[in-house]
Amino acid sequence: MPVKLVQSTPSAYRYPLLIKQLLLTPLAIAPAQEITYQGKLRYTYRTLNERIGRLANVLTGLGVESGQTVAMMDWDSHRYLECFFAVPMMGAILQTVNVRLSPEQILYTLNHARADVLLVNSEFFPILQQIAGELETVETFVLSSDEAGIPAAPVAMAGEYEALLAAADSAFDFPDFDENAQATTFYTTGTTGNPKGVYFSHRQLVLHTLGCAAALGGAHRQGHIHREDVYMPMTPMFHVHAWGFPYLATMLGVKQVYPGRYQPDVICRLISEEKVSFSHCVPTILHMVLSHPQARTTDFSGLKILIGGAAMPEAMAIAAQKRGMDLFTGYGMSETCPVLSLAHLDSADLERSVEEQAVIRAKTGRPLPLVDLRIVDPDMKDVAHDGKATGEVVVRAPWLTQGYVAAPEASEGLWAGGYLHTADIGNINPAGYLKVTDRIKDVIKTGGEWTSSLQLEDIIAKHEAVHEVAVIGVADDKWGERPLALVLLKPDCVGQITEHALRNYAAHAIEAAGISRYGVLLQVRFVKTLVKTSVGKMNKRLMRADPDALCI
Repeated sequence: MPVKLVQSTPSAYRYPLLIKQLLLTPLAIAPAQEITYQGKLRYTYRTLNERIGRLANVLTGLGVESGQTVAMMDWDSHRYLECFFAVPMMGAILQTVNVRLSPEQILYTLNHARADVLLVNSEFFPILQQIAGELETVETFVLSSDEAGIPAAPVAMAGEYEALLAAADSAFDFPDFDENAQATTFYTTGTTGNPKGVYFSHRQLVLHTLGCAAALGGAHRQGHIHREDVYMPMTPMFHVHAWGFPYLATMLGVKQVYPGRYQPDVICRLISEEKVSFSHCVPTILHMVLSHPQARTTDFSGLKILIGGAAMPEAMAIAAQKRGMDLFTGYGMSETCPVLSLAHLDSADLERSVEEQAVIRAKTGRPLPLVDLRIVDPDMKDVAHDGKATGEVVVRAPWLTQGYVAAPEASEGLWAGGYLHTADIGNINPAGYLKVTDRIKDVIKTGGEWTSSLQLEDIIAKHEAVHEVAVIGVADDKWGERPLALVLLKPDCVGQITEHALRNYAAHAIEAAGISRYGVLLQVRFVKTLVKTSVGKMNKRLMRADPDALCI
């Protein structure tokens, strides 16, 4: 017998899950709450709503229609927040352009997404000049700038952002439409080939916002967000919607701080002056901030930071907690919108030592509500949740990209067997915590056994002389591969420790931790830099290609 569907009376309103509904709560409960850009520009949620309407009228006047794509090249700003809402609320698609890609890659993403309009900060005019002649679909350009004197544009501009908004009406009737309409698109930062486009619907973004709110609001004493918090992103808004947190912060009506380009002195100043209490970033960004001289006098107490995008070393969790920070891991990827799990500590765990807490804080966490997360073997069978058995992380959730833009084969590979394949290897312990132990492509096969590069990195990172470390597999005639640790020392430790001494330290720790016996084959080399991707992750593909080029 078929399921019985709910019958609606003709006058009943069928409520679509649209991004515009995320604005209802802040306008009802916190219309006077503040949003600031670098501490220089300030306005309220009431003004935000008006500016969203003005922007929609501007774009409509420029010919933007439902289904068209509006691309954005900017740093983290109030303008970006306005586009997060106005563009999809019109029924158009927002393309967040990764400005850290090469000009050739940026050109590829704009053409591949079939962008119609480009909003571009004047700082990116040199890039625009290089690619303007090869843009296939962009016909309209809108200028934005934070500088008093704007350089000559390489193409004709339809106008300047603030001037256009000032001349536009604030009233705009945002229509209802199918919640499955595409809202956003952006391109992944893969290490091989062209970037792949992912896309998300209104329904997916709203449900991701609600899922994060439920998980973070349900936390008892640690890793939570509430209406008295002050939010500032340290993940670029072009990268998975700054992990979706601008949508969450707006829905909650919290004070928001947008820092522009990530400069450690500016970040430290804003944390101090604006009393920032919630943020998120990749480990390398936090390294950059904490290594800046201004960080020594910055009060980080009470600052909650979600770490994602790469494994968080336990050493970082320990150091941050000693500075008064609440550091915890989240997990996801571009294709998952992105948040899938959070490493929250139970009350009993919070009574443990800082070192014991770090072990949990550095895990990948427990799944959010509505997330069906599994660890499977090559036959898609579940492995034991004993904290030891490993397999690939596969997942279902209502906010996962349904494929890649114009890439049917890659899309089917992503969703083989009806679960999204993350290409991450991990385990789940009896308490339900996921621990990602490596990327499939980064696992080191030594003597026929798998050795986790992330586990080795975590051990080496605990040495007091180590600033950053990346472990890669290098070819070996006898063992097939052996692990190589590329180590960036703290400036005051250069010349104070030898590669041999650090290797011996690691070898003893590897044996004590019960890691694969082949881990002791680890080699150590000191480097002058570590290669990273455009979003701050370690680029191990390039490191493997020529590790000698990095070494001192």
